[in-house]
Amino acid sequence: QVQLVESGGGLVQAGESLRLSCAASGSGLSINNMAWHRQAPGKQREFLAVITQGGRTVYAPSLKGRFTISRDNAKNTGYLQMNSLKPEDTAIYYCNVVVGGSTYWGQGTQVTVSS
Repeated sequence: QVQLVESGGGLVQAGESLRLSCAASGSGLSINNMAWHRQAPGKQREFLAVITQGGRTVYAPSLKGRFTISRDNAKNTGYLQMNSLKPEDTAIYYCNVVVGGSTYWGQGTQVTVSS
């Protein structure tokens, strides 16, 4: 069983930055892809970015370079650096990982951006 714990969310003003973390725990972890999604009120969950075990990244085009995904394989932790935040970035942010062909989700962390 894999458990994910996201952290780093909070309330910020437009233009500020946040760094989200996603810590994975479980026995014998070998994490393949790590990804971040978000879900705003009344909207569907939206893909943001994914990073492979080897460090290859793919981003949603809508982010336009404001967000950066990274990971520390030794710590089984993923990160999402979010810069130039906008009020429309307000959402619950979720990480997920693929381990042995199964996908696991964290509980989410709230990000609120005020104008």
